[in-house]
Amino acid sequence: MNTSAASPASVARPPLKALDDALAELLACAKPLAGQETVSTFDADGRVLAQDVVSALQVPPEDNSAMDGYAVRSTELADEGVVLKVSQRIPAGSTGSTLEPGTVARIFTGAPIPEGADAVVMQEDCQPLPDREGFVRIQQLPRPGQWIRRAGEDVRRGATVLSKGERLTPAALGLAASIGMDVLQVAARPRVALFSTGDELVMPGEVAPVQMRPGAIYNSNRFFLRALLLRLGCEVSDLGIVPDQREATLAALRNASQNHDLILTSGGVSVGEEDHIKPAVQQLGSLDLWQIAMKPGKPFAYGRVGSAHFMGLPGNPVSSFLTFLLLVQPFLLRLQGVVDVAPRSIAVPAHFTLAKGDRRREFLRVRRNAAGGLELFANQSSGVLTSAVWGDGVVDNPAGQTIAHGDIVRFIAFSEWLA
Repeated sequence: MNTSAASPASVARPPLKALDDALAELLACAKPLAGQETVSTFDADGRVLAQDVVSALQVPPEDNSAMDGYAVRSTELADEGVVLKVSQRIPAGSTGSTLEPGTVARIFTGAPIPEGADAVVMQEDCQPLPDREGFVRIQQLPRPGQWIRRAGEDVRRGATVLSKGERLTPAALGLAASIGMDVLQVAARPRVALFSTGDELVMPGEVAPVQMRPGAIYNSNRFFLRALLLRLGCEVSDLGIVPDQREATLAALRNASQNHDLILTSGGVSVGEEDHIKPAVQQLGSLDLWQIAMKPGKPFAYGRVGSAHFMGLPGNPVSSFLTFLLLVQPFLLRLQGVVDVAPRSIAVPAHFTLAKGDRRREFLRVRRNAAGGLELFANQSSGVLTSAVWGDGVVDNPAGQTIAHGDIVRFIAFSEWLA
């Protein structure tokens, strides 16, 4: 008997790549895209700043009232109940005159503090006198500086209020507008070609559920991947479903590589006879097929087709969803110049048990409960997309780690990725 050849069962499997190592390799390839755009501040939500935003003024521009009430000279108020004359009225948007000694000024939120005043008493602590029109009783003694917003306490002139590489949020847009920025310089949008592979895939609306052929499934990945790409500010070319044929796969890749920064696929990155992505990418460019030590989502591919990056995600929906969040999203953010691409995690008690840890780093779908702990979705299969809808985040559980009820675990909220 010839025993020199190894049996299929004895062939060594390639070692699993650590998720952190895979991410580091990806980010090393993610050089920020050239070019930038000038966009209206109204339309800049979710975009990435291409240059610092520096304030040309201070906010607030002058001392102003934080309350509706009365501007006073606090040194003139020795006792509660003192009655003083109202010498002027200062609405927001107008400027008062110097406060005369022995008087107060009726003032409204946002109005400039008149010269001479050093405190504001809110109107709830004052009593206008019906029998002495134009006079008010101060019923609570103020401390100097009370209810006054100081000039420049929010923003100083010359301060960098938003930094290059920062992803803009609604609050950031408001801050930019508060210093007069009607347009912003932002990074160019990544151009992403998206397609799915698999003869089993059917688009919703094309075939009614009762008419689905045996083995067919609706293409859910295409919907959430497109939505995730759009949330990241990408320009998405949806190339649909590519048949499980070598020539069709080659044609789709050639077309996508012409004018896109990234080609993103789901399915077809295994090594089966009907998985044509790997040989097609290798024929047109270069490919690294990684087996990543994470669950769900082990198979992942990265390479180049022409000048475009290529990423291939697993076909199982939860695997595809989480692999996108953990690997594709930080890559796309880095293409736009974002430096800090890691999601924040917090320590939360587990209100479940995990009797046996997986050999891979596992991302368990969980949700927070009213007691402040985390509940575990019962079915953690990579095909159960309901777990990602039911849950509001994942537990990042190290390989081989069991979990007892009450253990403190590392929780990453979906909101960290999906903002």
